[in-house]
Amino acid sequence: MPELSFTNLLIVAAVAAAVPLALGWAPWLRVPSVVVEIVAGVVLGPSVLGWVAADLPVRVLALFGLAFLLMLAGLEIDLRELRGRLLAVTGLGYALGLVLAVLVVGGARAAGWTSAPLFLAIALTATSLGLVVPVLKDAGRARDAVGQTVIGAASVADFAAIVLLSLLFSASGGGAGTTAAVLAGFGVLVVVLALGADRVRMSMRFGDVLVRLQDTTAEIRVRLVVLILIAFVALAERLGLETILGAFLAGALVGLVDRDSSTHPRFRAKLDAIGYGFLIPVFFVSSGVQLDLRGLLDAPATFLQVPVLLLALLVVRGLPAVLYRRSLGRPGWLAAGLLQATSLPFLVTAAQIGTETGRLSATTAAALVFAGLLSVLIFPAAALGVLGRPGGTSVPEPSRSEPGRRRSPVPIDGADLVR
Repeated sequence: MPELSFTNLLIVAAVAAAVPLALGWAPWLRVPSVVVEIVAGVVLGPSVLGWVAADLPVRVLALFGLAFLLMLAGLEIDLRELRGRLLAVTGLGYALGLVLAVLVVGGARAAGWTSAPLFLAIALTATSLGLVVPVLKDAGRARDAVGQTVIGAASVADFAAIVLLSLLFSASGGGAGTTAAVLAGFGVLVVVLALGADRVRMSMRFGDVLVRLQDTTAEIRVRLVVLILIAFVALAERLGLETILGAFLAGALVGLVDRDSSTHPRFRAKLDAIGYGFLIPVFFVSSGVQLDLRGLLDAPATFLQVPVLLLALLVVRGLPAVLYRRSLGRPGWLAAGLLQATSLPFLVTAAQIGTETGRLSATTAAALVFAGLLSVLIFPAAALGVLGRPGGTSVPEPSRSEPGRRRSPVPIDGADLVR
C-alpha cells in the first residue's frame, strides 16, 4: 500500500476555510466564494506556485464533493412545479440553445480545441441553478415572472445537459440506442423507488423510527441519503452511464420522497453542512489545482479561447431568452438571458470529464472553466442592472409557488453574489 500524505489535503482544507472568512471580512468584495476557491487552487497548484497537488486523498474527497454537489442540484429541482406553459417555453428555449451551441462550436474541431464538438456544445447549454437562485432571492425577484422563468429554464438546462451527456458520451461504448434503453430503465427505477419509498415512509411504524433516530447520533436520514447517493453512482457506473447522472438522480429521488419537511426541519441543513462545509469546497479547490493555466498563458492564440467561449455562453443561453419577450418585456428577457448564461459547476464537471476521456484538450478545458468564472462575475451583476429595483420595472408576481425554493446546490451564500 503506498504511503499516504495529508499535506495537500491540509492546504486545500485551509483554503476552503479561509475563502469565506476573507469574503466575510471584506463584504464590499462582491465575488462568489466558488470563484475564489478555484482561483486559489490555480495559484497554489502546479500552474503558479506549485505548493499543492491533487494527490489520492484530495482526488477521492473531490470525487465525493462532485457527487454531493450534483445530488444537491437534483434535490433542488422541483419537477412538480415545472409544468404547463413554463415547461413548454423553457424546453423550447433549451432546444434552441442546443441548436445554437452546435452551430457555434462547428469550427472548434477544425481549430483543434476538441475532438468532440457535440460534447463541448452540450457543456455550453447548462445554466447554474444554484448560482442564479441566490441572485434572484437577494434581489427580491425570485417570485416574480422573471425569476420564475429563469429558475424554470435553469432547471430544464441542468437536467437536460446531464442526461444528454450521459446519453451521448457514456462509458459503455454500446451506442446511443443501447445507452438510451439503459437510461430509460434507470429512470423507471427512480420512479419505482420513489413510489416504493413513499409508501414505506407513510408507514406509521417506519415513520416513527425515522423521527426517533433522525436527530440522534444515528442520523438515520443522512445515512440513508448517503446510501442512496453511493448506490446510484455505483449503479450508473455499472450500467456504463456517467456517474454524474447517478448522483443527480439520487438527489431527484430524495426530493420526490422528501416532500414534507415538517417532521425533520433540520434535514436539509445537515446535508448542506456535509456538502458545502466539507466535500464541495474540496472539489472546487482541487479543480483549480488541476487547471492548465500555463498552457493558456504560453500561447496567446490559445488564451483567446476564454473570451470566445464566454461569448458562446452568452449566445447559446442568452439568445433563447428572446422567447420570453412577450411575457417579460424588454428588460425582463434581457435579464433572463444574462442569468441563463451564468454557468460554472457543470462546466467544471464537463472539463474534467472531457480531459479524462480525451474529448477536450487541457487548455480548452481550462479556458472553458475560466469562461465560466467570468460569466459568474459579469452576467448576474449586469442582469440586476437591467432589471433595476423590484418596485420599478418588475413584472407582476404570479400566484404559483416558486420552483427551486430550497437551498442553493452550489456552495455560495446569496451575499457572496449580491450585497
